[in-house]
Parts: sequence; structure tokens; C-alpha cells
Amino acid sequence: MSDIGPGGFDMSQLLAQVQQAHKQLQEAQTKAAAQVVEGVSGGGVVRIRVSGDYEFLDVTIDPVATDDVEMLQDLVVAAARDAVARVRELSQEALGDFGGILG
Repeated sequence: MSDIGPGGFDMSQLLAQVQQAHKQLQEAQTKAAAQVVEGVSGGGVVRIRVSGDYEFLDVTIDPVATDDVEMLQDLVVAAARDAVARVRELSQEALGDFGGILG
């Protein structure tokens, strides 16, 4: 029985290519998840560290920011958004060519 499918495609070769691409994708995702990025706001007053798989690790707040609670809340949200944006960039870099395929 032949592995040549409709249109003359070698199905076993195509399957091997898909499996290799899947393996490379998993390796890229694992590499990105192992990295840590830092979101910053207020010129460094608030810093949030996040892993590449979106696990929030810690928050550092300069005591100067504690005088104004509303400002501090805004700075924490801004730092979290910055951290998430950096994780997205990290993921896109790690995925390389796969980024266009996945989204």
C-alpha cells in the first residue's frame, strides 16, 4: 500500500514534517515559559516579575508610592499590563516562524 495521497503528496513525509514542527513548537513554548520578565511603571516605582507562562512571581513597591493609594493602584495595574505585554513579546520571539501560524 502506497503512502502517496491525492495530488501526489507523500503522506508519511507530510506527517513527519508536522510531528517535527509540533516538537519545535513545544520546545519554543517551554523555553518561553522558563523565562522571567519585569513590568515597570512610575519610572520603576512599581515592578512586577512574571514568568513566561504568566505566573506572577512578585511585586516590588517603592515606599514613596504608599502616600497616595489611588496612584499606587494605578501604578500596579500599569506595571501588570507592562509585564503581560513583555510576556507576549517574549512568546512571539520564542515562537519565531510559528507566530504567524498561531495568531
